[in-house]
Amino acid sequence: MPNYLIEIPHSENTFECKQVIKLFVESGSHLLANAHWGCKCGVHKSWFISEFESKEEALHIVPPFLRHSANIIELTTFTKADIAHFAEGNKKG
Repeated sequence: MPNYLIEIPHSENTFECKQVIKLFVESGSHLLANAHWGCKCGVHKSWFISEFESKEEALHIVPPFLRHSANIIELTTFTKADIAHFAEGNKKG
């Protein structure tokens, strides 16, 4: 099953920022409750990584009012063999 990085930006407004964090922590979702936050250094986004069947399934975990701004990124790990294959492809091109 693929891993997805979910990035959710939110308002820099202090009250709204705290409300979004509270929503995540109190959501009942282990995933949302354990999101990583950049707010303390001025980057008003949350991130989490998890396995999902699809990008659509990953988006479904995001609270509805934040879905429009969420970024869902499928993550890939490359092996040494993958890198060697890419290098061979570049030599031929």
